[in-house]
This record gives sequence, C-alpha cells and structure tokens, in this order.
Amino acid sequence: MKTKKGKIMIAVKIITALFVVLFCLFYLFRDSLLQQSIAQVSTKIEQKYNCNLTIKKASFTGLTGLEVNELTLVPKNADTLFTIQKMQTSINFWHLFLGDIQLGTLKINNGLVQLVQKGKVKNFAAFLKKDSTDIRTGEKRDYAAFAYRIISKALNLIPTDMKIENLKFKLDDNGKKATIDIKKLVLENTKIETSINVQTNTFAQRWKIKGYADPRNKKADLQFFNIDTGAIKVPYFDERYNLKSSFDSIRLNIENVDKSGGELHIDGFTSITNLRINHPKIASKDVLIKNARFDYRLLLGSDFISIDSSSTAQFNAIKFHPYVAYETESDTIYKLKVNIPKMKAQDFISSLPDGLFTHFQGMEAEGTFDYKLNFKFNKNKPDQLVFDSNLKKENLKITKYGEANLNKLNGEFVYRAIINDVLQRPVLVGNANPNYTPLDQISPYLRKCVLTTEDPSFFSHHGFINEAFKQSIVKNIKTKKFSRGASTISMQLIKNVFLTREKTVSRKLEEILLVYILENNRIVSKERMLEVYFNIIEWGPNVYGIGEASRYYFQKTPAELTLNECLYLARIIPSPKKFMYQFNDQGQLRDFANKQVSFLTNIMIRRGLIPIEDTIYKRLPIVISGPAKSLIRLKVRDTIPVDSLKVSDEFEF
Repeated sequence: MKTKKGKIMIAVKIITALFVVLFCLFYLFRDSLLQQSIAQVSTKIEQKYNCNLTIKKASFTGLTGLEVNELTLVPKNADTLFTIQKMQTSINFWHLFLGDIQLGTLKINNGLVQLVQKGKVKNFAAFLKKDSTDIRTGEKRDYAAFAYRIISKALNLIPTDMKIENLKFKLDDNGKKATIDIKKLVLENTKIETSINVQTNTFAQRWKIKGYADPRNKKADLQFFNIDTGAIKVPYFDERYNLKSSFDSIRLNIENVDKSGGELHIDGFTSITNLRINHPKIASKDVLIKNARFDYRLLLGSDFISIDSSSTAQFNAIKFHPYVAYETESDTIYKLKVNIPKMKAQDFISSLPDGLFTHFQGMEAEGTFDYKLNFKFNKNKPDQLVFDSNLKKENLKITKYGEANLNKLNGEFVYRAIINDVLQRPVLVGNANPNYTPLDQISPYLRKCVLTTEDPSFFSHHGFINEAFKQSIVKNIKTKKFSRGASTISMQLIKNVFLTREKTVSRKLEEILLVYILENNRIVSKERMLEVYFNIIEWGPNVYGIGEASRYYFQKTPAELTLNECLYLARIIPSPKKFMYQFNDQGQLRDFANKQVSFLTNIMIRRGLIPIEDTIYKRLPIVISGPAKSLIRLKVRDTIPVDSLKVSDEFEF
C-alpha cells in the first residue's frame, strides 16, 4: 500500500517538475515564441483573407501581461479595417494550457475600427465568406453545440476588468456615414460605465450605457440612455433604409446561459420605452409603442432553434406567448404560434400603437376575447402549409366607433377615392345619385361574374378565407415576392370606403381588424355590402360604380347588360384603367382576353352559376359603343398576361 502511494507521489513530483521546467522554458523563450505566433497569424490572415496584419511592437509584461503597440489590419486594395495604438491585456494561462483563450484584463487606447464600402468594394468582404467545411464533410451542424461554443469563446474574450479610451467605430456606406466614438468604457467588478459620442450625417448625440456584465457567469443587465435631452436615435438606418427610429431607453438582461441534455437554454428579458418608428412601408405617420417588453427563453437543440412558448411578449396592456421554431431534423420546417390569453377588448384597443391604427382612435368596446394562431411551413412540402387562426369572443361589442364608423355603410354617404395621395371627385352613394343602382337592378349575370372572379364564397365567409390565405402564402414564398393576395370583397370594401390604397403594414392591419368587426358583429348585411361595392369600385378612368360603367362602355343600364358584357366588366376590375389594351387594332378582343373569357365561362358552368345554353352568344364580339370607344387605340401592346384573371377553380361559390 505504501509502495503504491509512494509511486503516486513520485509521479506527481515528476509531472510537477516537468510543468515547472516547461513553464520556465516558456518564460525564457516567450518573446521569441510570441514573435513566431504573430508571424504565423499574419501569414494565415494574408492567405485566407488577403489582408496585411502588422504589429510594430509586442511584448510580455509581468507573468501574464501582454502589451501590443500599433496593431493594424489592412485589406489589400481597400481601406484600413482597424488600427489600435496601444493595447494591454492579461491572459489566463491555465485556460490557455487547456486550449482556450480567456482574457483577465484589457486596456485599449486610441483605436479605430471602420467598415467602408465604396461602390461595390467592401473592406470587410473577405470576412463574410461562408465556411464550406460543413458542406464538404456533409455533416449537419449541431445548433446547440455550435452556439454554446461561440458564446463561450466570445465571453472568454470579454475581460472581467476593462478600460477603453477613445475607440471609434466608423461606418461609411457610399457616403452614408455613422461614427460611434467610445470616449470611455470601464468594466470593474462587473459594473460598467460608458461615455459615447454618436455622429452621423443627420444628427449628433451622447449616449450612456450602465449596468453590470459578468462574462464568467454568463450574466448581464445593461441599460442604454441618451445623456442629452430627447430620445436615442438609431444611426445609419435612416439614410440606408429610410427607416427613422428612436427610443427613450432600452434594457437588455441575460439571466441564464446553460447547456444541458443536449439543449442550450438562454433566458432573460429586454424592454424598451417610447419606441418611435417611421418608414413609408410601415405607416404614413410615426408609429409609437410606449412600453414593450419581451421575456424570452431561447432553446437550441441539435436540429432546431426556437423561442419557447413560455416566453412572453408585451406592448402596453397586450400580452401574448409566441412560439417560433426552425427545425431541420428531416425536413426544413418553420413554425409560428401565437397565444393571446383572455383579455378585455377595450384594453386591446387602447394598447394599439399610435400611428399604426389611426382609424381605431376613440373606439370603445365591451367584452373579452382570446386568440390563437398556428402556422407551419415545410420547405420541402410547401403545399402542406398549416394556417389556423382562431378568435373566441365573449359578449364582444363595439359601443363607440373611432374615425372609421362602419355604420356609415348602412346609409347614404359621399365616397371619394384616393389615388396616389390625390382625392378624387365625390361620388354620392344613394338614390339621389342618378347613376346609383340598387342590387336588384344589376344584371344577375354581372353579380355572378364578379363574385366568381373576386370572391366566390362571399355570402358564406366571415370576411376572410383561410384557404385563400394559405394559397397566397405558399405562392408568395415560392416566388419569393408578394405576387398574390387573398383579398375578399369585404376587404376591398373596407379599403375603398375607409382606408387608402397605400401599401403599408398599417393599412393592411387596420383592414384586417375592421373587416373582422364588420363581418362578425352583423353591422351591415351581405346584400348591402355587395350593393355598395358595385356602386363605388373603379371601372375605368374616372369611372366609379356600375351605373357609370355600363353607360361608359355599352350605353346601357346595369340591368340590360348581356352575359358577354358582364364577363368583360368582371375581368377588367383588377386593372380598369388598362381596359383598352385588351383590344387589337380592329377593336376586337385579343387572344389572351378571349382565353380569359372561356376560362371564366367554364368555371361558372362547372359551378352551376349559368346554364350552358346561356353561353350560345359568347362568341359574338364585344362592341364598345360608349365613350370608352375613343380610348381604344389602333395600335396597342399586349401587356396583360393570360393568367392575370383573378379566379380560382379551387374555391366553391
């Protein structure tokens, strides 16, 4: 027994002695080893990134300290990427011995990091190249392991004590400039204090970051403020993307980063006050979110990345639980679930962001509701898309309307279209207008044709068609652009009467909510909605409503229209001002237009909307006898595609 213990002691002494010898040798030759390491790194950077890394002087100080002077990285034929006049740091040699780099302290004086793009030349382009290692090996990336490795390495490079003075970050994107000048950044005993100057082509501000950061325990709680009066403005985005945004303060908390059971868990929260956004694609006005908070739980596994459903998002009084996932176990699958627990309708309306729902200002409601959304898209099986939207209400009732008074549709009112932000001439929707046509005085053919092309299930749906939404999403994803909508007659009516034609997020969200209120509170009958629709839609240049349209094209009343004429009028609704391009130089319909007529006719026959004997005259030419005749040119270009007819054989009337 003693012999065994003695052998162990001898082995320990030998290992200790070897370690001491190695350490002494390293200490004696460390400057030489440092220069060799710098040379190797410089060569590797030059070969891999085509950049020159130069260090004027580098030397060890004390046992663990390292000082570097005039460190510069310059891509060939491009602007300097970064330069640091003086940097001092200390390294944990135990971690270094284990193959990891962990900084203990860091001091930087007078540094510059700049990202520059001139024309198509970027001084950082070489560092954006994708690593093709995974592609070459054919191995799938373990998201949890990869993320944890990157996070751990990044946090090890953040020292526990840090002092930075005069470090500038510059961005120059073909003249769109932004500079973040860190005058002072001190991290001491996990407490952080900063003084930051921000300069762009459009504004200058002074920022402050305070809080705590504990990189070794993977925790942080940081708050951003504007030292000057006013909100913090987000630089660069205003010039680059025409996105103006600002906020009073923002807070980022990281409470836990832990990997166990093959999964990576990241927990914390972030909050923001008085977030203001302005972009022409979002809304015509500033959008203001007074208070927002996101308590997040991120989960990463070997084949998935997700925001767990235990996360909670809140803006103003609205709270909901989101679930977002990206999965690659067998197929590539995207998932989105939203759960809004039971809440008061008035709290929901009052919490809608200012500027995003202007037509809801002043609206009052009673009752409660809860909402659930389930979306799933399989990239390899796009036609199996899942889109389920479910709203449950209890005693939900609108007691007072805001700017959009939906009861307006039940009476006489003046309609004025807005085209390119220009208010068009007034059109009276009521019997006092000689062109106004009640629904029972419109040709049944026209009613059936328009419903077939625009909204086959109008009389059975409640404002929306889930199947249409699904097909719209699938097609837009396949084409990678917004190539198809899912607009019902109810949505078109709301858009025309109460909203504008602007293509913004605000307009679409307001349209969806107003349609739901209109269709699910029995405010207006379906027949009245259809009657108003027929009397306000644009049917040609400065032609509004079927009364004007039937005379403009055929010098008839709406009741006198033939099947052929109704087929024509229904087809031109998507682009009424381009009707003349459907005719050739003899004034007859072009081939693509005749194909549309046949397609629409066959759909209507198959659905039992018209008997086949009614189509006996469909081959007779369309005769434009009204004022529209003057706009049919002798030579026109065939610019309208054959498939532009908005009709689907999959939707039943």
